[in-house]
Amino acid sequence: MIFAIFTLSLFLQSVSSEGSQHMQAGIKAHQEGHFEEAISEFRKATQSDPNLVQAFLDLGEEYSRMHEYSAAIPPLKRAVELSPDLDEAQQQLGYALLSAGFTEEAIPHLERVHAVEALGVAQMEVGRYQEAIANFSAALEKRPNDPDLLYYLGRSAGMLSKRAIDALVQAYPDSARSHQAMAENYFVLRQMPQAEHEFQDALRQRPDIPRVHLELGLVYAGSSQWDKAEQEFRAECKLQPGSAEASYRLGDALLQEGKVREARTELERANRLRPDMPETLYALGKAASLEGAFDPAEKAWTRLLEVEKEGSLAAQAHFGLAGIYRKQGKPEKAAAEMQEFQRLQSANSARESAPR
Repeated sequence: MIFAIFTLSLFLQSVSSEGSQHMQAGIKAHQEGHFEEAISEFRKATQSDPNLVQAFLDLGEEYSRMHEYSAAIPPLKRAVELSPDLDEAQQQLGYALLSAGFTEEAIPHLERVHAVEALGVAQMEVGRYQEAIANFSAALEKRPNDPDLLYYLGRSAGMLSKRAIDALVQAYPDSARSHQAMAENYFVLRQMPQAEHEFQDALRQRPDIPRVHLELGLVYAGSSQWDKAEQEFRAECKLQPGSAEASYRLGDALLQEGKVREARTELERANRLRPDMPETLYALGKAASLEGAFDPAEKAWTRLLEVEKEGSLAAQAHFGLAGIYRKQGKPEKAAAEMQEFQRLQSANSARESAPR
């Protein structure tokens, strides 16, 4: 509420003595937390001075603060009608219209005052997803990691993606990209047989589409069909030799199959392509440890703990280091690592069991 400029507003407007009294009484009631009384006084001010912008604005804002948005809209519309250039009135009217579900009507008011977050919400609700994404991204630059903004950005991006995929499937239902999109949906839903079938259909048409071999490999990895997973990850590495993810996935599959030396070579390549991915560092340490190369294993796991100090991978790195130190006859260092492993295990279990 813009009570701070109330006195100036009265000087700039022709206000009756009665209107001034009601305004002052409304402000006092608001400050004392008597909101119904404040509404009554502001309403009386609008009745005694039907051209008093401040009275209509304060009345509308008071209703909005009580979440009575439908009641807020008429006085705020009157404030805008009396003073179209008053940004506060335009903004409050836009908020009230949006909150009451009059989304299309809210947009021009929010656009006028560049209220990017509320404008993004309105645009999202009417299906203008690209504009909404731009506004949420701009708002996030000023308020990084804001949970509401992250939610809205994710939802808008998801809806835009769904619209594009729906258009793809409708226009080209039997195309390789349609099969890929359907497979990805099945994968998210954990419907792996259907995902496998759709990925295979995509590859029959276009065996050189990037990521499809990788995604099919993940289907096989999810059911521990490591020989099939290896085959698909190899195909992806051949298509995209610069992909650190494909190289890591191949290395991990080889490790799961017991092909330790080959796995270590591939994981080292993945780490060169994209240094310090925690998953790669953990698998690299494990492969080196299984080969008895304790110094490289220690180096990989220690680096992992510099990159990621919490979480399950960090816990496993501490466990692996404890094993190395025991074999090297360093009981104190092994005990310290086990203590960290147990601490992280307890913390991770607590996080997983916490209500959401």
